[in-house]
Amino acid sequence: MQAAPTDRTTTLPSWTVGAVAVHRIDEIPLPPATGAWLLPDATPEVVRHQDWLHPEFADHDGVLHIDSHSFAFTVDGLRVLVDTGIGNGKERANPAWHNLQTDFLDRLTAAGFHPDSVDLVILTHLHADHVGWNTQEVGGAWVPTFPRARYLTSRAEREFWATYDMEPARRQMFRDSVIPVEAAGLLDLVDVPVEGVEIAPGLRLLATPGHTPGHVAVELTSQGETALITGDCVHHPVQFAHPAIGACVDIDPAQSEATRRRLLSDLASTGTLVLGTHFAPPTAGLVVTHENTYRLAPVPAAAHTVPH
Repeated sequence: MQAAPTDRTTTLPSWTVGAVAVHRIDEIPLPPATGAWLLPDATPEVVRHQDWLHPEFADHDGVLHIDSHSFAFTVDGLRVLVDTGIGNGKERANPAWHNLQTDFLDRLTAAGFHPDSVDLVILTHLHADHVGWNTQEVGGAWVPTFPRARYLTSRAEREFWATYDMEPARRQMFRDSVIPVEAAGLLDLVDVPVEGVEIAPGLRLLATPGHTPGHVAVELTSQGETALITGDCVHHPVQFAHPAIGACVDIDPAQSEATRRRLLSDLASTGTLVLGTHFAPPTAGLVVTHENTYRLAPVPAAAHTVPH
């Protein structure tokens, strides 16, 4: 993923799911060291052994490629944004996330989703790199970026963090990116049972706990076709081949692995388009079985450019 070219055009990648166009809204590629920190068991040797990861998802030295982006689409008349990235001007302990100044909102608007037009913001979970654009700074205060939208996350997710002994960096993230949305009366909490819950025709939340207790994935169905947005139940395609590889920030590593194995088994050979919230381009693909485990068969995005 590249920043907007100097001629001020924006590349807009998208996939078609039935009658729905799903747009990837790019924020930033994350530094090369991110993969080794986030997925410590995905060693260079492990990654190099999976030739299918090269060159898109990893380089030939075994360094993982990881991105930050969101997905936007319209379904049943609702203009939906799934996760809101890192955000601009946020005080963050992670240097790669600290005080960013990106053109995320320009890209979102260029895709046809001006912030004032968004109806629903789905938060797969409440981590800093998924809630940052919930708010933006106006006159020294953090205010909702999407003032007409309902923001939605699982009840289990919000209630977990309400009683969690947060470190200072996480408290800061809640102060600038979650609490202002709550204070504005825009945050809705949804009970998500094991079998999932429909929140609009063609749009379901699936319980995918482990990374966080209330983590959800987002399932989109249109005209007999289905897509699944992963959130962080899968961070990188190397986990298709090695589902036991978990993230260092998983709250419950055993549950995270169990969720990942169940999800991959359920998706294999179904034709469901998997859209990875942190997957580098081509970002999307189909789950296929390979030697008693899985691979991601990439499905490239359609792309066009618009003036910026």
